[in-house]
Amino acid sequence: MSSFTLYRRVILPSAQRRALPYFRNEVMILMLHATTVAFTATVPDILKIARDVNSATYQSFQAFGIAALLYLCISFALVWLFRRAE
Repeated sequence: MSSFTLYRRVILPSAQRRALPYFRNEVMILMLHATTVAFTATVPDILKIARDVNSATYQSFQAFGIAALLYLCISFALVWLFRRAE
């Protein structure tokens, strides 16, 4: 077996199975808290919009409830993608 075939069939699949859970955790944390996720909406941006709506309309449950649903949808979509990749 050539070294390329060995890497492709044995070493890389094994390394991927071991590295993907750690990579998933890092990406989830970084993507949900620091970088753009979907349509340039990060968690601080979503919460700022919810705070602005709350201060303008005094409807805190609706404002923060919608922000929580958005965050939940983004989180579940990312978790589903990474489980599918594993």
